[in-house]
Amino acid sequence: MNNVKSLNKWANAHTYFPVDLVRMALGVFLFWKGVTFITNIQYLVDLISPIDKIDGGMSGMLIVHYIASAHFLGGILIFFGLLTRWAIIAQLPILIGAVIINFMGEMHTQNLFLSLLTLGICIAFLIYGSGKHSADYYFKMQE
Repeated sequence: MNNVKSLNKWANAHTYFPVDLVRMALGVFLFWKGVTFITNIQYLVDLISPIDKIDGGMSGMLIVHYIASAHFLGGILIFFGLLTRWAIIAQLPILIGAVIINFMGEMHTQNLFLSLLTLGICIAFLIYGSGKHSADYYFKMQE
């Protein structure tokens, strides 16, 4: 717990508005991917087909619903800076899976680059936190 508090103190002392804009852009991107996956479920099923072949298709629909809802809700939470670290923890298995899928199935360099970039930004905000211009900071100051 002390590590999280010390990280928050450091992040709040070194907060810059452009960093918060990157967090907001990450939230918008994840929300947009969630909406894309919800509206075009077959596209998502085709994307995870290399993993679905491994487990025999038993958990395919569970994975599809987890990915779409985690991106949708996580994007909203990350945009507003509310429970940012928890939302990013929910994104990490999806993003790691997105990187792995590119090596298991057909290689799409654009998807690989996008998933690696998103994974890197998520890891940075997992360490950095939500910043000063966030709902977490606002609620902390209200205490």
